[in-house]
Amino acid sequence: MPTTAVHVVSKCTVYPESKSALFPSLKLSVSDLPMLSCQYIQKGVLLSQPPLDAASLLSLLKLSLSKALSHFPPLAGRLHTDPHGHVHILCNDAGVDFVHAKALHLSLPTLVPSDQLHLHDIPPCFRKFFQFDHTLSYAGHHKPLLAVQVTELNGGLFIGCTMNHAVVDGTSFWNFFNAFAEACKGAKRISKSPNFCRETVFTSPAVLQLPAGGPSATFSGDEPLREKIFHFSREAVLQLKLRTNKTCKMGSWVAGDGEKGVRTNGKVTRKSLKPATDEISSFQSLCAQLWRSVTRARNLDGNRRTTFRMAVNCRHRLEPRVDPLYFGNLIQSIPTVACVEELLGNDLSWGADRLHRNVLAHDDSTVRRGVEEWESNPRLFPLGNFDGAMITMGSSPRFPMYDNDFGWGRPIAVRSGRANKFDGKISAFPGREGNGSVDLEVVLAPETMAGLEKDVEFMQYVS
Repeated sequence: MPTTAVHVVSKCTVYPESKSALFPSLKLSVSDLPMLSCQYIQKGVLLSQPPLDAASLLSLLKLSLSKALSHFPPLAGRLHTDPHGHVHILCNDAGVDFVHAKALHLSLPTLVPSDQLHLHDIPPCFRKFFQFDHTLSYAGHHKPLLAVQVTELNGGLFIGCTMNHAVVDGTSFWNFFNAFAEACKGAKRISKSPNFCRETVFTSPAVLQLPAGGPSATFSGDEPLREKIFHFSREAVLQLKLRTNKTCKMGSWVAGDGEKGVRTNGKVTRKSLKPATDEISSFQSLCAQLWRSVTRARNLDGNRRTTFRMAVNCRHRLEPRVDPLYFGNLIQSIPTVACVEELLGNDLSWGADRLHRNVLAHDDSTVRRGVEEWESNPRLFPLGNFDGAMITMGSSPRFPMYDNDFGWGRPIAVRSGRANKFDGKISAFPGREGNGSVDLEVVLAPETMAGLEKDVEFMQYVS
């Protein structure tokens, strides 16, 4: 394994090209506030060698970042807590960090091997391509809300964005990243302008009480971990979907939780039936397979309970729908709980159906109940694996990660830093070839990862 050393050449502050005049501040919502105890999001793209010398490239990237910030003024601001305890983003044009670094001893084949990715752990040097390690989002009161690190490599370039998680969710993160790339490519205007409206049910008078000096992380971050990318082709994902939906053929019905069929006049009838058109999605099928296989690799007692936690976008779940380009967090977490013995003792469709039902049930009324419940007891988001039997799925294969063409081609790969990682943290990325393929960034305890690598049911779908 090559050295992970990265040499920082320079650091400066980049300001928006035009001053923010739209609003003085944005109030953090019910979805933003819990993220104050989460670390900044760290995601970036690996690119081929640009056709520019270093000085011209850096000048172009700084100018493009400045142009993009003009469309996203909150990212150039700072957090502020008012005398009433409400936290706001001050749109004060304080600027963002821009860091130039070099790691010329690292080549693209070293970082992304050309053979099967699942045979290799993610090189730890990727952690060095980001700023603000171990930094909680509350620190946005005195630190920039965004830092961009451009790292020169042997034959390529890595652009890493570190963004405050109380200010953006994945949707807003990638919307900004895309705008940054568009500006660099020479676009006169960005294709997707953010919506800064705060007239949603998530805007609340509730106050989140925080300790003096801010919150602490809810997970240690010190335990030994292994990280891998597992790639699933479109064909493999469709096979999983077909397998989970095998009892949901057109014109048939399937039973609910623990329901048994009753045969009458040669036909099976069941209580709480659902129509076959309620199809379990490809991604839910993949999540169910991961849940089963990781649970099996953990060698948990059959009587234990295991939880699969999934973050969902609420923009399209509310009525009326919120603009898809709403800027900020508009997510909620859906936990699905099962007994280990039942999850592993039944077939794949059993767990997939539970995930599917929970996601399907997360409609407008469920979202609103979640907001009301939080308002009655404001609290930080409990990120971590607290009982050794949890899995947390973040990010999404629908995010436009590979749309980040800065002018010399699409990304070669998408990678993340060390932020918000613990045993059982999974991030879903689109596969580079698109067309429904999926990459799962899997973070597990070493012994669990070793078990997953030997899980035939899981590995048969990996390529």
